[in-house]
Amino acid sequence: MTKNILIIPGDGIGQEVTVWGKAVLEQIGSIFNHQFSFSEGLMGHAAIEATGTPLPDETLEKARRSDAILFGAIGHAKYDNNPHLTVRPEQGLLQIRKELGLYANLRPIVLFDELLHASSLKPEVLKGTDILFFRELTGDVYFGEKYRSNDRNTASDLMIYHRYEIERIARKAYSAARTRRKRLCSVDKANVLESSRLWREVVQEISKEYPDVQTEHMFVDNAAMQLVKDPRRFDVILTANLFGDILTDEASQIAGSMGMLASASIGEGPGFFEPIHGSAHDIAGTDKANPLASILSAALLLDISLGLQEEGRLVMEAVRSVLKDGFRTIDIADPQTPADKIIGSGQMGRQVISRLQQLVIVT
Repeated sequence: MTKNILIIPGDGIGQEVTVWGKAVLEQIGSIFNHQFSFSEGLMGHAAIEATGTPLPDETLEKARRSDAILFGAIGHAKYDNNPHLTVRPEQGLLQIRKELGLYANLRPIVLFDELLHASSLKPEVLKGTDILFFRELTGDVYFGEKYRSNDRNTASDLMIYHRYEIERIARKAYSAARTRRKRLCSVDKANVLESSRLWREVVQEISKEYPDVQTEHMFVDNAAMQLVKDPRRFDVILTANLFGDILTDEASQIAGSMGMLASASIGEGPGFFEPIHGSAHDIAGTDKANPLASILSAALLLDISLGLQEEGRLVMEAVRSVLKDGFRTIDIADPQTPADKIIGSGQMGRQVISRLQQLVIVT
């Protein structure tokens, strides 16, 4: 059976790293004799430049027909520096999540022991950290009503949640916690925000369906502090859209770099897999981008959307093998990294492909 995979490179370094995520999927297909069919679509700034819209109908239709989607990155400094532009790259990402019914964003914060010294945090604080974030994707200020006064001096964004939105992601998070260490921390701001009070109320109700999972509620400001103070205390973290966006970027420092973190957006439609890093136009085209987050996103794609757990595990082991041998892109290098071990995006991608082949021969 052929599996249809849509590649959306997006903007900036997204176009460079997805090359290696796709290459890993092709290599896995060759090794295990799987039939993968690839197509490509535009989204973000690249799509605006070509079609005038951040999510062309053609890309959306391809997405609906696919079994899984591998995405790169979105955004451009042109829009960051001009808040008056009404058509923006990020609108494409929000729209495709909404159109495909992707309401749960999974962000594993997995620390490779080989990168303990790449983080700005102490190794003794980090070692053993393994956190799985569940970030809600369809509610919150990103989708609430937006207002700007006629004189342009007052603005607001409505933070809105519906009960069903909280219920469905809470159940996914609790189900995942049951397969891990059976601990779930729900993060909100219920001491201030009415939407957070609804969030906490619903999570408390859902928790009764999972009596074997220990539930903790934590305000977002405390959670931000605890992530850098004692990250090992967390197992599954469940939180809203805005808080999850911020906390997972903070947690990227646990893994050493944003270039190491993959994510999966799941729900009603095909899974959508992407690195959590941005488009990083300042290094685009310089061969400095870390492709490992895209490669690890491909591993999640194999595991979650295609049900190929062994293949996903092999990709993880290939990445671990490359890191164990000391190879680093510049973002995860430390002062002790030998100069000849600091390699570019292309070399890192080729190293992982080579390890996949070697691991199969060994096993």
